[in-house]
Amino acid sequence: MPAKPKNKQKIDSRFRLDGRVAAIVGGGGDIGAAAACAITDAGGSVALIGRNIDRLNESAAAVEQFGAEPLIIKADARNQNEIRAACNDVIDTFGKVDILFNNAGITSPKTIFDLEPDEWNNIIETNINGAYNAIRFFGQEMIKNKYGRIINMGSILSGRGMATRSAYCASKAALANLGSATAFELGEHGITVNTIGASVIVTNLNRDLITAQPELYSQIIKRTALGRLGQLEDVTGTLVFLASDAARYITGQTIYVDGGYTAG
Repeated sequence: MPAKPKNKQKIDSRFRLDGRVAAIVGGGGDIGAAAACAITDAGGSVALIGRNIDRLNESAAAVEQFGAEPLIIKADARNQNEIRAACNDVIDTFGKVDILFNNAGITSPKTIFDLEPDEWNNIIETNINGAYNAIRFFGQEMIKNKYGRIINMGSILSGRGMATRSAYCASKAALANLGSATAFELGEHGITVNTIGASVIVTNLNRDLITAQPELYSQIIKRTALGRLGQLEDVTGTLVFLASDAARYITGQTIYVDGGYTAG
């Protein structure tokens, strides 16, 4: 006879985030807003962190439709002092932080010969240095409570290349490996670290780019088993799962949310 589970908690409650506090770095824009709404809907509280106050306010308005009031913090992920201050603001407001979603990211569709050094540096500083800054400060607060969920927004390009995306590919590969390394450093403190390897997720910010490069995105769709690009809810379902106690034994992983793109 199989052993009876010690915990009689209903399985659905393991996917809930009641009482949890999430900091979303890169809280503006469609993915940031969708993440904040999903976490709020699952019972959590959110702090929206980013450098564009207008986009943060738009995300906050979306969260408020769920009857919650998010904390808005204007801070640049590339700036250690600003992220340290943002972390302090979250602790001052909520008393703790349980979940960190590293969502700050940018790209530039240029060949390596056309990509200027300043553009290269900006992508690297935002996509990987920003995550380093956030993990450093928010991770220390998680250690105090012996609990944490760190989730990095990676890409299908975390493990492969694509023309005209050299800096982006380099940064997302580094981000996935940063997640694996810090999983070992933080595991003893009850903190998990994982990366979502997302395919192209359709947002208001990238619709024009998708339209401008129809051949490229047509090839991506043809290679994707489900035959379509990703939608916001495709990412947020995985995010809430990884942030929940249902995923407590998953760490150091890149979970590909790509409709089967990397399976081909």
